Amino acid sequence: MAKFYLVGFAILLFFDTIAQCTFKMAAMHAIPLELNSAWLIRVFTNPWIYISILGYILTFFTWMTLLKKAPVGPAFAASHLEIVTVMIVSVFLFHEPITLFKLIGAGFILSGIVFLAIAESKINSEQ
Repeated sequence: MAKFYLVGFAILLFFDTIAQCTFKMAAMHAIPLELNSAWLIRVFTNPWIYISILGYILTFFTWMTLLKKAPVGPAFAASHLEIVTVMIVSVFLFHEPITLFKLIGAGFILSGIVFLAIAESKINSEQ
C-alpha cells in the first residue's frame, strides 16, 4: 500500500505542477488582462491553456483514485506539496526567487505532512 501512495502522490504532484505552471504560462501570454473578445481569443488560441486544463483533469482523476484508499487528512495535506514543487519549478521556468519566507513556508508544509503521517500510522498501529 505504501508503494501505491508514493507512486500515486508523485503522479498527483506531477500533474498538478504541470497544471499550475502551464496556467501561469497561459496567463502570461494573455496579457493585458481585459474582459473583451480580443483577450478571450488570446487565451483560447494559446496551447498552454489546453495543457493546463488537461493537467487539472488528470490531477482530478488521480486525486479521486487516491482518495478511494488514502486517509483523507494526510492525503489532503500531501496534496498541498504542489505548493513546494511549483515553487521549485518556478525558479527555472519563471526565474522567480526562493526567499527565506518561501523556504519557511515549505518547511511548515513538509513538517505538517510528516506529523499527519506519523499520527495516522500511530492510529493504524493501535487498531
